Amino acid sequence: MITISFRKSALACLAGVCLAVGALAAPAGVVDTSDPDKLIRTASDAMLKDIDAHRAAYRKDKTQLYKLVDDVLLPNFDVNYAAQQVLGKHWRNADEQQRSRFIKAFYQSLLQTYGDAMIDFTGDRIKFLPFQGDPAAARATVRTEIRRDGGAIVKVNYSLRKTESGWKAWDVVIEGISYVKSFQEDFGPEVDQNGLDALIRRLETGSARPAARKGA
Repeated sequence: MITISFRKSALACLAGVCLAVGALAAPAGVVDTSDPDKLIRTASDAMLKDIDAHRAAYRKDKTQLYKLVDDVLLPNFDVNYAAQQVLGKHWRNADEQQRSRFIKAFYQSLLQTYGDAMIDFTGDRIKFLPFQGDPAAARATVRTEIRRDGGAIVKVNYSLRKTESGWKAWDVVIEGISYVKSFQEDFGPEVDQNGLDALIRRLETGSARPAARKGA
C-alpha cells in the first residue's frame, strides 16, 4: 500500500502540473498541450516558476495556495473518473447524490491533504524519462523519477486520458502501485463495513485516513 509520504510527493507534483496547465503564471503559449508528454513537461516548468515566485506568500497564507489549486486543478484533473475508479463496485450501487458528494469530498480531501507539499517542491527533484506512448492514443503514461528528501529515487508515472475537453490526468503510479488502487483498497472495506454515507461524512469532515475497522 502507498504510504502517506509517497502520496504527498506524487500528488503534489500532479496538482502542480494541473495548476500550471491553467497557465496562471505563464505567458500564452508556454504550456504545450499538443501531446501528453509535452503538456506535463511544459506545465511542470510553468508550475515551478509560479511556486518559486510566490513561495513566501504561500508559506504565510496556505489558503492562497489552496484557492489557486482549487481554481485550476479541478478542470484539468479528471476527478470524476478517478473517484469512480476509487469506489469501484460501490460506484454502481451509489445514487446520484452520493456520487456527487463523494466526488466533491474526495477532491477536497486530496486538495487539503497534499496541497501543503507543493510549497517545498523544487525542479531539481523531478526527472522526465523518454516518452514511449503514442500521442494519438486515447490514453498515455508520462514517466518520471522523483528524488525524495533523503536522496532516494522513486519512479512516479502519471496516467492521462483524452476526454471531450482534452487531456486530463487521473492517476499516479508510484513504484508500480496506483494511488487510485490504493485508495480503493482503503475505502472498499470501510464502505463494506460502515456504508458509503459514513465514508463520505468522514471525508467531508477532513479526515483522509481510513476509519478503524472492526476487529482491527
